Amino acid sequence: MAEEEGVGGEQQTNGADNQPQAGIISQYVKDLSFENPNAPAVFQWQTQPKIEVDFNIGVGQLAEDVHEVALRVEVRATADGQTAFAVDLLYAGLVAMRNVPEDQIQPFLLAEAPRILFPFARQIVSQTVQEGGFPPLLLEPIDFHGLFLQRSAQSEIGEAGNSEEAGDTTGLA
Repeated sequence: MAEEEGVGGEQQTNGADNQPQAGIISQYVKDLSFENPNAPAVFQWQTQPKIEVDFNIGVGQLAEDVHEVALRVEVRATADGQTAFAVDLLYAGLVAMRNVPEDQIQPFLLAEAPRILFPFARQIVSQTVQEGGFPPLLLEPIDFHGLFLQRSAQSEIGEAGNSEEAGDTTGLA
């Protein structure tokens, strides 16, 4: 402990690299699709379109200390059963992580990295929709940390529920 903290007059050697480090190396568009299947008639529609937004996060390990975090954003605008426009964006970033405790890797990759990437993906979606002839679409911010905690709690409940079902046959009175 004294060696790690450098107390007692001992000095750490130059280049000792034992502090946790994480950061975005680069960001990029992997795939972008915009469809305006009913143009030019869509610009005459009087009905306000219904906007549906879906997103997904994918993580892959490229090297020992490098991961790719990919954020997929799918937006579909429909009115009267017809598609006004559809945007499908796969936006990714390379994340470098060194000396990060094992229990902190998933929270960083599934909550913090998407939080960093999302504003850039949001801007690309907005510009793409606008360049398609529609008003800019500003997506609401997403609480990736809250979603990560919620998903973790659900998986813990599911695991606990499975073990309870197997072990508890008495039920409630």
